[in-house]
Amino acid sequence: MIKKLWKEFISSPILTIAKWQDRRFLWILMAIVTIGLVLIAHYLFQDYLYMLPCEQCVYIRYAFFVMALGGIIAAFKPQNLILKLIGYVLAFYGGIAGVMYSLKLNKIHHAAHSTDPMAMFGVQGCSAEPSFPFGLPLDKWFPDWFLPTGDCGFDNPMVPDGVVLEGVRKAMVDFYSDGWYLIPSEHFMNMAQACLLGYAVCLIILAVMAGSHIYRFFRKSSI
Repeated sequence: MIKKLWKEFISSPILTIAKWQDRRFLWILMAIVTIGLVLIAHYLFQDYLYMLPCEQCVYIRYAFFVMALGGIIAAFKPQNLILKLIGYVLAFYGGIAGVMYSLKLNKIHHAAHSTDPMAMFGVQGCSAEPSFPFGLPLDKWFPDWFLPTGDCGFDNPMVPDGVVLEGVRKAMVDFYSDGWYLIPSEHFMNMAQACLLGYAVCLIILAVMAGSHIYRFFRKSSI
């Protein structure tokens, strides 16, 4: 099966990608990946390692959930043009919004960790009262997921008083003691940059999918 799909891709990559998006796999994969990232952020980093989400962090979660919703809607029947368009609109909207939130958080992160005392001047976007698009009161509906309780740019574990850490949990809290980085010992790629990379990859894949669909549509129309 894999060998057959690979041969199809090599012989006609654009049309093969267009055919793949008529199946549920790519849409379900997008939903699983985006929801999975939010689950990891919530259950592992927030609940298990006590890294409190900031305002921009909960906006990033919102954007991932929007992308997941697009994938779920399209996956109901990918051959249906209306459902597919809804899926694309939500996925692109979530991806672009996520890029903007990630860029803002990265700017705040750099300002907060700068040695320049004026670096934070004019930098905004870290409130305890979020304002979600379309007036959605997500922080009131799902406060554990969407209510900011941390400071932007500072994602160190905040272990509550009286909590005794042991074993793997203690090792992981110590590992991220200087904040969330892809490689903490080198301070390489903070959380905002990692999210930005994730959104960028998703948007590139979506662009390829949409482009292949448009190409197939006009190719059929010209025949």
